[in-house]
Amino acid sequence: MPDQGRRDEEPPPHSARLREVAAFLPRAWKSLAPVVPLGPADGPKCLVLPGFLASDRSTTQLRQAFAVAGWRVEGWQQGLNTGAKADTIQRLRERFDAFGQGEKVLLVGWSLGGVFARELAREVPDHALAVVTCGAPFSGDPHWNNVWRLYEWVAGHKVDQPPVMREHSKPPVPTLALWSRGDGIVAPRSAYGLPEESDRAVELTCCHMDFAVGFTATRRVVEETERFLSEMGVAPRR
Repeated sequence: MPDQGRRDEEPPPHSARLREVAAFLPRAWKSLAPVVPLGPADGPKCLVLPGFLASDRSTTQLRQAFAVAGWRVEGWQQGLNTGAKADTIQRLRERFDAFGQGEKVLLVGWSLGGVFARELAREVPDHALAVVTCGAPFSGDPHWNNVWRLYEWVAGHKVDQPPVMREHSKPPVPTLALWSRGDGIVAPRSAYGLPEESDRAVELTCCHMDFAVGFTATRRVVEETERFLSEMGVAPRR
């Protein structure tokens, strides 16, 4: 159970990472599935970006959930996410353009992938349908998580000195922030942000890994996404 007495700005205790590992291991077999486009070929397009030290294989369950709902879903095709690089947004822009082919694309980012998705949306405001972040540490102090030391070791730079811009302001497209008090990696406040940093923030009941690998949580992500798109008046025609 999450510590209800803990302030939203405080990172989860390091012991919470063990719960995240326990949540992932029973579903690890999903990462063995081949990484291919999912969903109907003529469905609205959705690009899913993985979290830190994750890849497209890690988001199989999340991509399948969107595919079941009728979306044409693909991954970022950049291998393992080892942190921000000077050319990260440029490479994502190229990937976005190749996938979108001039059509609107929904950007869904899990954890660090959500931070990238927000920055990518600033580059393609006319073609990004919306941004959905899932447990993404896009707001506040970048130390409000319990993996920032590991991030610095792997990425090779200070977490508060990334080689690409890290804006807190809302991207110029409809933006939904999904977060959870049960998140064992990211502090809640970092994932729901300030009111002006997104159009809507919705709390889910899940752990950090569940946003990408949990059967129930990933379907909640899709449900909340489609409800948000409808209410914002940008839901794609089927």
